Amino acid sequence: MNPLPEHPDFLWRNPEPKRSYDVVIVGAGGHGLATAHYLAKNHGITDVAVLERGWLAGGNMARNTTIIRSNYLWDESAGIYEHALKLWEGLEDDLGYPILFSQRGVLNLAHSLQDVRDSVRRVEANVLNGVDAQWLTPDEVKKVCPIVNTSQEIRYPVLGATYQPRAGIAKHDYVAWGFARRADEAGIDLIQDCEVTGFTTDSGRVTGVRTTRGDIAAGRVALCAAGHTSVLTDMLGFRVPLQSHPLQALVSELLEPVHPTVVMSNAVHVYVSQAHKGELVMGAGIDAYNGYGQRGAFHIIERQMAAAVELFPVFARAHLLRTWGGIVDVTPDASPIIGRTPYANLYLNCGWGTGGFKATPGVGWCMAHTIAHDEPHPYNAPFTLDRFVTGALVDEHGAAAVAH
Repeated sequence: MNPLPEHPDFLWRNPEPKRSYDVVIVGAGGHGLATAHYLAKNHGITDVAVLERGWLAGGNMARNTTIIRSNYLWDESAGIYEHALKLWEGLEDDLGYPILFSQRGVLNLAHSLQDVRDSVRRVEANVLNGVDAQWLTPDEVKKVCPIVNTSQEIRYPVLGATYQPRAGIAKHDYVAWGFARRADEAGIDLIQDCEVTGFTTDSGRVTGVRTTRGDIAAGRVALCAAGHTSVLTDMLGFRVPLQSHPLQALVSELLEPVHPTVVMSNAVHVYVSQAHKGELVMGAGIDAYNGYGQRGAFHIIERQMAAAVELFPVFARAHLLRTWGGIVDVTPDASPIIGRTPYANLYLNCGWGTGGFKATPGVGWCMAHTIAHDEPHPYNAPFTLDRFVTGALVDEHGAAAVAH
């Protein structure tokens, strides 16, 4: 693992925005920062500003539960997520920064015969796409994660699980800081406390962004604003098929290392991993209502706790430490939107729902290609906005798991 780099005061500059840039990226989360990094590294484009209305990586990047996997069902999804996972495997060396990437594997539990059928189908599809995937029996699940309750007497007995050994977790803050440091070294401006309040347009092009720190002219604009994407597109007068929902997560007090992998369950409806420091990291599905709240709600917390204790009786006496929420943008087919828009020089990266973190390096790579060449990379070509007109949807509701 790379040691923490030495620097007298900071990892990146805090510049005043220039009056114009070749590329303006709205959103300094993982996707915006990764796009900036790969614009510089892969395409030599460095006249770039990344605008963030709050602090760098303070939105969903700071609020996610850090799960990384690529075992999605359809060929299109397997392509971009596996591309991302391969980049994850070399990301510390690329960034020269520790990200604590731990390939501890991910189990997706099956609790009914239909779960089993769907899970085996997904494993076979993964294998055909070159993604490491296995079907495990309950006894094999117990060997991978001894603390899972595999009793056949519980409400939803474990009938087996899919397993991706190369999957795992990483330290989300370190990932953001590593990308930010590399982008800054390339001369890219990372501008915090800079909220976009509008756009200027002319003849079907976006000519600039209006911000709380002044107007900024732009040759090309990329929107990487996750749950607030539809707020920005409304300013431009076109609608996108997105709904924003709160997504809650929580952590326990620090515990001794007892949980060796990541376990997810749709039926019991919780996913649990253990962070490097020792806290249990838990989450479930999105809140049913639309909203922009970044906070928890007791009824959701109560259900998550009950589900976690059902799967892991060993945690019955663990204490909840804190809870929070993010804002996720969800599409009708549970797949992202990446590519061009009705404006000639405006690009979208949105609709990741609950799965954005795992895609971070892969989508940054593809977005950078799309911006640089004004055409999609082969990995993001299936995820263009016009699929909602043509009907060529990529329905990943099943493989999107509990929430990840």
